[in-house]
Amino acid sequence: MAEIVAARPFPLRFDPATTALIVIDMQRDFIEPGGFGAALGNDVSVLAAIIPTVAALIEGFRAAGLPVIHTRECHRPDLSDCPPAKRERGKPSLRIGDPGPMGRILIAGEPGAEIVPQLLPAAGEIVIDKPGKGAFYATPLGDHLARLGIRTLVFAGVTTEVCVQTTMREANDRGFDCLLAEDATESYFPEFKEAALQMIRAQGAIVGWTATTAEIVDALDD
Repeated sequence: MAEIVAARPFPLRFDPATTALIVIDMQRDFIEPGGFGAALGNDVSVLAAIIPTVAALIEGFRAAGLPVIHTRECHRPDLSDCPPAKRERGKPSLRIGDPGPMGRILIAGEPGAEIVPQLLPAAGEIVIDKPGKGAFYATPLGDHLARLGIRTLVFAGVTTEVCVQTTMREANDRGFDCLLAEDATESYFPEFKEAALQMIRAQGAIVGWTATTAEIVDALDD
């Protein structure tokens, strides 16, 4: 067993042999200029700043021989899995499916839907394409985790209060212990990230725990 003594709201004990990392939506459309994140009026450099920390967390899991799972929020080219309400909401300069600087926005197979080059999946790592905010909805993620015998999930990625928190809540409902790497996740809105962290670990880890990347990797090394 491993333990993260400094985890919040209290120490987390877990078995590395049944632990996996899920990296949420570190995609060009959200993180690079010209993508969907920028089309919504956001400063994407805030998200890009966590790339080195996410990379360090991924490398820590790879070095320990533990599973790394990547997700991408994207849709079929015909948008049959994209509800009209999702596509039409808000006032972005580009909508899901529209042509953009990196191909059609959030469409599977387009350059913008791909994971940023610094964090590309290694050979054999699972990549989940998801049509919703949560990574369990309409995906085989649950089947993969069952096959691997996973009981604890560590999370990183973007954005903290939307796709990351949604997936953590889905995982919590399915009985997984959930841990979020505080410095390997980010939001376009700093106050939203802080609120999400507080919600996740409130009331005795009602959704899960939080810890830093260094604390998590050190526990895996031990």
